[in-house]
Formats: sequence, structure tokens, C-alpha cells
Amino acid sequence: MWSLVALICSSHAIAQPRHHFPIDPYQTNTPMVHDPVMALEDSTWHIFATGFGIQHMTSQDRQTWTVQPTPVMTVIPEWTRDSVPGFTHHVWAPDIIKWHNRWWLAYSCSTFGKNGSAIGLLSKPSLSFPVWNDEGCIVTSRENRDNWNAIDPNFVIDDNDQPWLVWGSFWDGIQLARLDTTMHLAADEKPRTIARRYNLTDPDGKNALSINPNPPKNPTSDFAGPNAIEAPFIFKHDGWYYLFVSWDYCCQGSKSNYRVAVGRSRNVEGPYVDREGRDMRDGGGNLFLEGNKKAFEAAGHCAVYTFNGEDIFICHGYSIVHEGASILIQRPITWTKENWPILAESK
Repeated sequence: MWSLVALICSSHAIAQPRHHFPIDPYQTNTPMVHDPVMALEDSTWHIFATGFGIQHMTSQDRQTWTVQPTPVMTVIPEWTRDSVPGFTHHVWAPDIIKWHNRWWLAYSCSTFGKNGSAIGLLSKPSLSFPVWNDEGCIVTSRENRDNWNAIDPNFVIDDNDQPWLVWGSFWDGIQLARLDTTMHLAADEKPRTIARRYNLTDPDGKNALSINPNPPKNPTSDFAGPNAIEAPFIFKHDGWYYLFVSWDYCCQGSKSNYRVAVGRSRNVEGPYVDREGRDMRDGGGNLFLEGNKKAFEAAGHCAVYTFNGEDIFICHGYSIVHEGASILIQRPITWTKENWPILAESK
């Protein structure tokens, strides 16, 4: 366990500059975010998102957001640079959960298009408490060692109060592993793949059920391959675990074609299947959200919550009006008779 704290400078930490994150100037009270997650404590909503030291915003109504001028991590622990060559201070895709009266925040350290990555961990007793404890590293991936990428973490607690971590981007897709009570990988636990965009592990493709058995070349990375799936989020509802993932390519502004797909399972470990019964490990998944070519060119990297009895879907979308800027999307979720989620119109 690392003894550094995320908001206290140390000789083994990298100082963070102050950074002011902008609010979208074109649409009232719409924050510009990437990879947002949300938390509610004492009538205050919090957004945490990709940014220098992790972007942080707060709101009293989920409509008007105040950008916190100080990022979550004013220093970056030295272990992140040792684990991820080339990583400095641009921290990706956090996730946050309250479990056993403590807030746990996971974050991603990586460099674009490579899988030499790490997922770090912070904790504190209350979101109003000024200091995040540095809990070290949850999991790392290594180039030429692991066929998965340790970014885009999401915590899920199963019906037996057992914590799990789901993560992954490209390579062999979405990974799942059991955690211990310190929110680190349990002893002898090995990640297992629970979803792919394309099944690239079968040489002749006979088990590939994706819409395209001949995936196109990755336009963003010479290393990541064409298995364009990432940003998992597991949400429990009425006895089911729903696995939301993002397909295709983010981070290209108006050229992005990001979209969200979903499958479900009775067991947190899967298998996750879509409405037609296709296994998400073989490319299954039902399209849930994509750009409408009017407001958003593309949208993805989602999170799903129940707040005050209402199920809420959030993600970032690449705005057409704002020339590809990435802004916050919030939509209610309703459910079909067969218990499949559908997006409702915003209130």
C-alpha cells in the first residue's frame, strides 16, 4: 500500500499545475467533459472526468455545474511514471463508487494507442474531505506481455457484496477481475475477457458474430489493432447485470464514430448476451446510442446510475454545433417489458 496522499506534495510525486476546465460557451450550463462519471453526496452531485489530474465539477441540481479550479490530483504519484513510460499528468477515464462507507476512485494512466498502462486507486471517507489517499496500483498491463489494456476502469459490487473491476480498451477487449476488500486484485485472480468488438482469437472467424467479420484497420493506432471496444460500465437492475460498452473510435472530434452497445447477464461474470442471444465475447451487443448527425456526430464512454429513484445515463458526445467539442449528455433510462434499457427524452 502506498503511503502518499494525492493532494499532498512529496519528493516522490510530480507537481500538478492548476488547470481551469471550461464550460461550453455555446450551450447554457453544459460542461465540456470527456469520459464523465458521477457521484451524489449530501445533495451535491460531482462529475469526475479525463483531464490534467482528473477534472472535477459540482452541482446542486445536475444542470448548473461549477468547475473546481483544483484537480483531484494536485500531484501525480511517482509509481505511475515508473509503471507507464511516457505518462505524465493527463489522467484518463476515472470511475468512482462508495463502498463500505468509503469513496473509491480508480483512474487510468496510459499513452495513446499503446497498452503499457496502469489503473491507480484513490480513497477518502467523504467527498467533502480535502485529501484523497493514494492507494497505489490496482492492475497494470505490459506491451508484449498482456493482450489487454489496463484503462477505463469501472467498479461493480455483486449481490453478495463482492467488489469487481471491469476495464479494457482494444486488444482482446473487456476484462473482468475480482477485487479484495482493499479494492485491489484478489490473490491469484486472473483477468478474463467478457466482451469483444470482433472475436480475433478464432483464426478462421467462425465464432465471430459481429456485424463485420473482417474488421477495418485501426485509424488511430498502429499498435491497438481493430478490436474497437472499450469503456465498460456494468449496471445492476432487477436481477440483471447490464454491460454497456463503447464501439469504434473516440477522440477525433467531428470525425469520431463512437457509439454505445449493451448486453446483459444474470451473473456478474457473464456470459453477457444481446437480445438475439449473441455472446458479447464474440462481438454481440445491441446498439444503445449513436450520433444522430443533428446534435452529435458520435457519443460514448458512458455511465449509468440510479439517483433519487430515477435511472440516469450519462456520456460525452461530439457536438456538431460546437465543431466536435466533447460535451456532457444526460438522459433518463426506461425499461421494456423484457427488461431491456431504452433512452428516454431529457426532461
